[in-house]
Amino acid sequence: VQELEISHPAAKMLSLAATMQDSECGDGTNLTVSFAGGLLHSTEELLRSGLHTSEIIAGFKKAGEKLHSILPQLVTSTVTEVNEETLAKGIMPVLAAKLYGSGEVLAPIVAQACLATANKSSSSTSGLAVNPEAVRVCKILGGNMGQSQVIHGFVALRGVETSITSAKDAKITVFGCGIEASGTEAKGTVLMKNAEDLKGYNKSEEVKMEEIIKSIADSGTKVVVSGGTVSEMALHFIERYNMVCIKIPSKWELRRLCSAVNASALVRLGPATPDEMGYADEVSVQEIGGRPVTIFRQTKSLEDGCKLATILLRASTSNVLADLERAVDDGVHACKQLCKDGRLVPGAGATEMELAVQIRNFADSCPGLDQYAIRAFAKTLEFCPKILAENAGLNSSHVLAGLSAAHVNGNAQAGVDIEGGLDGTSDNKTGILMDNPICDILITKESAFSLALDAALTVLKVDQIIMSKPARGGR
Repeated sequence: VQELEISHPAAKMLSLAATMQDSECGDGTNLTVSFAGGLLHSTEELLRSGLHTSEIIAGFKKAGEKLHSILPQLVTSTVTEVNEETLAKGIMPVLAAKLYGSGEVLAPIVAQACLATANKSSSSTSGLAVNPEAVRVCKILGGNMGQSQVIHGFVALRGVETSITSAKDAKITVFGCGIEASGTEAKGTVLMKNAEDLKGYNKSEEVKMEEIIKSIADSGTKVVVSGGTVSEMALHFIERYNMVCIKIPSKWELRRLCSAVNASALVRLGPATPDEMGYADEVSVQEIGGRPVTIFRQTKSLEDGCKLATILLRASTSNVLADLERAVDDGVHACKQLCKDGRLVPGAGATEMELAVQIRNFADSCPGLDQYAIRAFAKTLEFCPKILAENAGLNSSHVLAGLSAAHVNGNAQAGVDIEGGLDGTSDNKTGILMDNPICDILITKESAFSLALDAALTVLKVDQIIMSKPARGGR
């Protein structure tokens, strides 16, 4: 949706709803757009049947209120004790939906990274709060998905500048500027009368640089990080005083490193105060996938909550890596929602089908013309199991009929079996999963349905759209 250039206001409304869902929950954007689009498609049929827009809006509002009252009753389990196992189980469907087969590998990794960076919170039901900004992703081409790992700390995708490549219990000084002799703002003329003047001119620069580097080393610093260039002379003295030096030209990366090691980036050359210095248990260079990477590990500080965790992703192609990165991002946001509210509802289209059955029964009890809108709302909810069945290569009409019958008979957890229907050895040829182990996060569903309904109602309330022609750039 972010890549599309949308000019129509109605389509823009759906795009905004998806963007809001992504920023709030990090998942369920497809559900938001599909449900809002389905409601608008149902509206077209209702208008052709002779219903007025006001009656459709009233029916959709009633159905929306009923939906939000039913959803909490469908909760099957609640994550009360947050640990690696419960988090991994809760986010596995989210990851598997992005890249099929990645859930079992990535779920424990994402759960481990989120727990390492989680902070204590009194507002959430689990007592923990996950900050998605604290979980970073590094992509290295080559290998396979099973070689992905969590590193508690920061990973820079480059080697160090010095011959010394590792340091333990390292104090870190971070410079936002380059480590070199800065030039003057105004032009100056140096008059040299003899050879001694020429020798002394160069030596004074050396003496001054050595004095600066020595003062940095005397402060206890073992690792120097520069946000700009490092001159050869500065590098020579850094080597002499047995320090590790690394260049990180990106300001964003430098800011993340400062957050990970709890340092402040200096804009002046000189020793840092103890408050400005950072700390890492170990700084070392490793070769992963044929390229050197520098790892700032935080192992001892894990009990207090690590400031930053890095998920190192491996895959054979850049397209798979990009998909894995998106899956991890959604997984981290799902962890955040689980820690905030741990209630889970049945997945695999079971929740949508149960809502459709109950709202259809509700429509039968409603007098007036808005009952047709409520019935159309219930029918629209069936899009989720229908799409799942079609994508799995199943007969969607047969699956929907069987699923509807199962829910009417009281099995609220029956969902679409995307594997059993095609597996020749399986006893289940219907494509319906009666004992459904798949769970979705309640708060994500609530948000998606609410935003989709708001977007559809906003479009329906518009009487007339007047669009200006795009500017032709002076032609």
